[in-house]
Amino acid sequence: MAATASTAAAAAPCYDTPEGVDVRGRYDPAFAPVLTRGALAFVAGLQREFRGAVRHAMERRREAQRRYDAGEPPRFDPATRFVREGEWRCAPVPPAVADRTVEITGPAEPRKMVINALNSGAKVFMADFEDALSPTWENLMNGQVNLRDAVAGTITFRDAASGRDYRLNDQTAKLFVRPRGWHLPEAHILIDGEPAIGCLVDFGLYFFHNHAAFRAGQGAGLGPFFYLPKMEHSREARVWNGVFERAEQTAGIERGSIRATVLVETLPAVFQMDEILYELRDHSVGLNCGRWDYIFSYVKTFRAHPDRLLPDRALVGMGQHFMRSYSHLLIRTCHRRGVHAMGGMAAQIPIKDDAAANEAALELVRKDKLREARAGHDGTWAAHPGLIPAIREVFEGHLGGRPNQIGDDATAGQEAVTAEDLIQPPRGARTVDGLRLNARVGVQYLAAWLAGSGSVPLYNLMEDAATAEISRVQNWQWLRHGAALDAGGVEVRATPELLARVMEEEMARIQAEVGPKRFRQGRYAEAGRIFSRQCTAPELDDFLTLDAYNLIVVYHPGGASPCKL
Repeated sequence: MAATASTAAAAAPCYDTPEGVDVRGRYDPAFAPVLTRGALAFVAGLQREFRGAVRHAMERRREAQRRYDAGEPPRFDPATRFVREGEWRCAPVPPAVADRTVEITGPAEPRKMVINALNSGAKVFMADFEDALSPTWENLMNGQVNLRDAVAGTITFRDAASGRDYRLNDQTAKLFVRPRGWHLPEAHILIDGEPAIGCLVDFGLYFFHNHAAFRAGQGAGLGPFFYLPKMEHSREARVWNGVFERAEQTAGIERGSIRATVLVETLPAVFQMDEILYELRDHSVGLNCGRWDYIFSYVKTFRAHPDRLLPDRALVGMGQHFMRSYSHLLIRTCHRRGVHAMGGMAAQIPIKDDAAANEAALELVRKDKLREARAGHDGTWAAHPGLIPAIREVFEGHLGGRPNQIGDDATAGQEAVTAEDLIQPPRGARTVDGLRLNARVGVQYLAAWLAGSGSVPLYNLMEDAATAEISRVQNWQWLRHGAALDAGGVEVRATPELLARVMEEEMARIQAEVGPKRFRQGRYAEAGRIFSRQCTAPELDDFLTLDAYNLIVVYHPGGASPCKL
């Protein structure tokens, strides 16, 4: 009987894996052309070469956080002053991506969304394996299939409900891909018995299958192009540079073919912008203001400091001194080094049933983007195709036919940005309504993420994991330090008891908004428990999605690739 079961298992369809690699995700014939022996061997080679450096970088992150907790603020590193003051420049920006005035972002899955983003009229589509994607096995592998077909120009989709066919226009956005951050594992693939490093899976599979087709097509001889998230120090950029060089050598393509934009979305990274560009100087095409994650990082960095409490998150915009200083320093740094300085996300989505409200939202977007253009940004992000015409009008009107502002000096005459400018505490009120909004949005986002969706429309905004992270860490910060909150003119203290009452009331409100059936069938109750636990934890967890990741990992029955049984 046992022999029969073993024989049946061995005959079952499976992925052809090289030595030391175990694929524990579900077998799907559509995924097999992605998870080839050669591709998995390439990913395994990257992990074996760079895992030591990644572990070291993650430990140095933890060491830095211990210093911040003890009272040492982030600062410019005296040891790399020569880099900040040196007269070096990054490699020239490839003509194919010189114009990045408006970029649309979205997950690499679902397929229809990828087609719509490429056809949106944006200059660039950033296909996301990170904050806008819930990293289920199906999402990750379908995303790789989608991007392979997009690079080949063959991606299509038929909507069964409407009967509508989707295919690429003649003119499409340039494709950039954002892999996960260094801290995230890929538990469905084991390499030498350990979970793969998530970003090396995302990068490695995509690069292995697409570099040749990409360079022959929309890259015009260069590419692929990437966005790199969540870095905190230039040593992490150095690891990425090594990965790029190893990939180029393996593929037999010219050094510097791969190009990447780094998201400056952590407070420590803003003190390392020159150093990050220097490490990636042969592969860089700029920096981006990842402003929502940057706010999250501000709280996390100063988690032990009651004098750094944020006001309601709706008040932490680019008008705050520390945010404005961050933007100005990024622009100055990028243009001095000859690369793009990209602006932040416009998260609004069209309000279809209220024309006046929709126009008011569009006007806010126009004002924000005009501020970015006048400040010197070369382009910006949009979360929805409906925003692109308005944003293009603003940027193209300001640029007057130029593709970017790299040769300009919009920051000339401004005072130098100091370390104190970058950490100045934000001003504004803290309210019980802010606590409530954080709970309501955080729970709904997490419920959707657990159910497989990482890009979630909530209250006329397209939210990703950054919103849930800000909501979580702000509630944690207020509770940890007993912040005084305004409750309609009455001052109350943020306590676990207050949060428990707010959570009970907001869970009832969510149920009323989504309906009892959807609430019951969704993962709202589970999300509420996780969010409450995170907000009241004695120590702040680094990432909500890392804590919840095991809840979406589904191993193949038997716990290993069928071929290996």
